[in-house]
Formats: sequence, structure tokens, C-alpha cells
Amino acid sequence: MIATLRGALVEKSTDRAVLEAGGVGYEVLINPSTSARLPEPCGQAELHISETVGLYGGGTTLYGFISREEKELFLCLKEHVPSTGAKKALEYLEKASRSLPDFRRSVYEGDARVLSAVFGFTKKTAEKLLVGLKDKAGGWELSGSERVIREARPSGALAQAADALASLGYKPSEVAPVIEAIARELPGRGEPGVEEILRMALKRL
Repeated sequence: MIATLRGALVEKSTDRAVLEAGGVGYEVLINPSTSARLPEPCGQAELHISETVGLYGGGTTLYGFISREEKELFLCLKEHVPSTGAKKALEYLEKASRSLPDFRRSVYEGDARVLSAVFGFTKKTAEKLLVGLKDKAGGWELSGSERVIREARPSGALAQAADALASLGYKPSEVAPVIEAIARELPGRGEPGVEEILRMALKRL
């Protein structure tokens, strides 16, 4: 089983890379955040590798990660989140890579709102992540510091307005930046109620 590959990067795109090691070019599936951290073609690179084999006799697919901890999180997503295969786990890792320490804390605390508003998971996916990972998150070792300003999360009337917008069918990725923008404007406007915040938000959506 291949654990790591080190060698010249032959080519790369946002979702794949070809790494030459020992005279053999290996095609590796990656996510956009990994691609952005790889050197330009002809540069030297190292990837941590996870191999998967098709359930019905398919060939072996290689998935690549910059760090061991990202590989381990990928495996945790694939093995413990319901109805999650390798490709879906790679998509989830891409969202989580915005801040892995914050992702860990959000899962550990069972905070579905942050998973949706900050990382862009749908409400259904956020709930799946919590079901599968909440008991695992305490043992994750993720480098780096938390970067999300947790005090800025919606609360009170802002949180109620965000929930109301979600019930109207707006996606978390649409709602979050609007609510954040309104939150920045509030200090000079007093304490508006939910209805006023909704009116402000709907004008921007």
C-alpha cells in the first residue's frame, strides 16, 4: 500500500495531480486547497496517499493530501459519516480546510450553525457530520490555531433571522455573509428586532 509519494510534479489542476516517483507517474486526486499549496509543475512535492478500490472490481484510486492530519481527517469522514464515499469525503475536507481547528471545535461542540454558516455545509450535511464525528473529534490532532471569530457568530435576533431565512429556502452560504454584514452595521442602529433584520437581509438576497 502506498503511504506517501515524493518526486517531481508533472502536472496539476484543481482536482488532480500527476507526481513522478521512481520513474513512474502517479495520478492522484486532490482538492483545490491542496492544489493551491503544491508547487508549479517541475517542482518537487510530497503527498500523503490514501488508496481506495472500487466496490465492484474497479481499479485503485489514489487520493493525495499535503499533511498526515488531513489524510486522517479524510479517512475519518469517509469511514464514519453516513453515506460518504471517498469523493464526497474529499469535498467535505475542502470545506473544512478553511480552518481545520475551527472545524474540529464546531464538531466537538455539536455546533451545526457554524458548520453551515462558516463552512458552507447544508443543514442536512451538518447534522450528518455531527452524528458521525462528534465522538471522534476529541481525539483529532490538528495543527494551527482557530481563526474564526467565534464571538461574531449570529446570536439573539441575528440568529433567529438567519434561521428564518434558512426556513425560507436560502442557503447558508447565501445567508451568512448578509447576516455578517448586517451585524457590522448594528452598533450604530440600536437593537433592531428580528423583523427589521429580516427586512434588511431580504433586500440584499
